[in-house]
Amino acid sequence: MDPTYVGYEERIITPEKPVQMAGYDARIDNCSRGVMKDLKTQILVIKKNQERYCLITIDSLGFTVALTSFIRKKAAEILTVRMEQVMICFSHTHAAPNAAVEKEYYDFVCQSILSGVKKADESMVPVYAGWGIAENTVGINRRESNQPIDPRIGILKICGEDQEKIKVLVVRVTAHCNVLMPDNYLISPDYFGEAREALERRYGCNVMMVQGASGDVRPRYRQENADYLEIHPAEEHLMDNSVQMKERSDAQSQKALKDMAEAICEALYPVVYLIKPRPVSRISMFSVKSYFYADVPELKRAGEIAAEAWEMGRIEGKGWLMEVERLLNRGEKKQRAEIEIQFFAVNDGCLCGVPNEIMSDIAVKIWKKSNNPMLFFNGYTNGCSGYLPTTAEYDKGGFEVLWSNLLYYQYHGRVMPLNRDTANRLEDEVVKAWLEY
Repeated sequence: MDPTYVGYEERIITPEKPVQMAGYDARIDNCSRGVMKDLKTQILVIKKNQERYCLITIDSLGFTVALTSFIRKKAAEILTVRMEQVMICFSHTHAAPNAAVEKEYYDFVCQSILSGVKKADESMVPVYAGWGIAENTVGINRRESNQPIDPRIGILKICGEDQEKIKVLVVRVTAHCNVLMPDNYLISPDYFGEAREALERRYGCNVMMVQGASGDVRPRYRQENADYLEIHPAEEHLMDNSVQMKERSDAQSQKALKDMAEAICEALYPVVYLIKPRPVSRISMFSVKSYFYADVPELKRAGEIAAEAWEMGRIEGKGWLMEVERLLNRGEKKQRAEIEIQFFAVNDGCLCGVPNEIMSDIAVKIWKKSNNPMLFFNGYTNGCSGYLPTTAEYDKGGFEVLWSNLLYYQYHGRVMPLNRDTANRLEDEVVKAWLEY
């Protein structure tokens, strides 16, 4: 069997000056005021049988699909591969720059990634690989706290030829990267940064973290005040100047970050050393594309949504209402979205993702329908393009389904969520492509 080679590189992508942040766009002031911890981009290049595949992680809320596609295209040109052989996964930290409005920062990230891709491609060593599953103890369903979430932390363990020394751990975890609340104006990778460092110390290797299907999953540890944790995500920005937020100390924030990191370390501890790396018999990175649709609401319904968003979350919808009216005046009653479903398969396991905020039950159903617990379905893959709820959650409405569109329609190009049958269709598309692979 031909050997498989891996090259790894990372770059610091912390902005050097104040920038507009992403994640809490309803804040009046969204400019950063310093740095808590450096942001990173990490690059893994894998080569087998003269084919190359590239996995890139970025500490960011998520770039638009167009901005992400540009990076993928340039990375693919460096490696002389197709664009679908480059996968970019975003951590979804709410304490990173808004690359859509910070062009200088976006250009800096592009340059950092592309130089890293070149370097990783020049540092290849032969490897073995294996998968494992740990228990996800760090996420809680934020729509209904008693509802289940994806219970899996996925682990891809990449070792050198001796099969003992770990070279890279790729850890897929499901929990929103917003331990740091809306009173935070410091640049930070959130708990991903703390967890990476803790795991790197424990295992003496590079650690890449990938965000799962966490559209409805919040971090278990955020703040000591339990009452505050019950605030709906759409209302978090209302607390920006409250006594509660002012009283929360930096020490509490740091404790929550460390608690998340410690919980992830403890979840991985009984699993990592039991994973038996073996030769890579099959590896591929490929995509399928499907069209999905979102209905444009009539003006009366749009007005009701805007009124509800303001009453429940103080989200102002004037611009969104104007866009809805513009679309209706042009006769556009439906908007189409082409969604890329990308797969990164290694032996019997796979990271699979779409550029949406996917709700966790979709990932669980894909696992069950495929009968493969090593098929990990993720959001925030190759961009971030709005929430994608299950049918049941679609019917409940709320921030993730309706109100968020008033803030983010200008980035993802739709005024409403994809229609209520989208999750079921998407699950079937993913499973079909995987079984045919």
